[in-house]
Amino acid sequence: MNLLHDIPLSALQFYLTAPYPCSLARSQVATPSFLITTPVYSELVRRGFRRSGTFTYRPRCDACRACVPVRVVVNTFAATRSQRRAARHHRNLEVSLHTLQHSEEHFALYQRYQSARHRDDGMESDSPEQYRNFLLQSHVDSTLVEFREGGMLRMVSLIDILDDGLSSVYTFYDPDVEHASFGTYNVLWQIELCRKLELEYLYLGYWIKESRKMAYKANFQPLQGLVEGEWKIIQETNN
Repeated sequence: MNLLHDIPLSALQFYLTAPYPCSLARSQVATPSFLITTPVYSELVRRGFRRSGTFTYRPRCDACRACVPVRVVVNTFAATRSQRRAARHHRNLEVSLHTLQHSEEHFALYQRYQSARHRDDGMESDSPEQYRNFLLQSHVDSTLVEFREGGMLRMVSLIDILDDGLSSVYTFYDPDVEHASFGTYNVLWQIELCRKLELEYLYLGYWIKESRKMAYKANFQPLQGLVEGEWKIIQETNN
């Protein structure tokens, strides 16, 4: 698919935001959002874009290229010893797939997760409307995944189904369960879903080498990063 010759993609407009108030960072945004259907979005993801609700963007900072889009190569992925332990530890989680819909139970877990894990990001005070705009608005093929243990909601994950893979949009989980590896288990589960659907890649969004919160992504090898317009293997691991 070619951005210049494909009619739906050629109808898109791309603009740069002004620098965000908190930093010099800014983004390139694809509009109008109603034209960004699953096939169009699949191509945009291959070019480094990502979405938040119906907002489709990629970092375009003037003097920085630290944000690297990354994807796991599914067919050649091999779990590490610690990842296999996480899979065994959470093998009894009950999984169910749902359409995008508001749930007070989901929102309560989301608030607990944000308060425990991302207090400095300001998302712990998100209103129900902000939560819906962030996670429950989509023009592409999206699915909510519930993970329960003995009926208790432990984790919720939002994924997009693309032409060549899955895109892991966002995941939140119970922050109070001791010795849990919910995040690792979730990525492993999504890799297995890719295999069942015969999809090549699991897109994990952006990775910043110096970011502690993003370091886990380098543990899923082989990992490709979009560097200077080409997907290349990133030889980084934190195991």
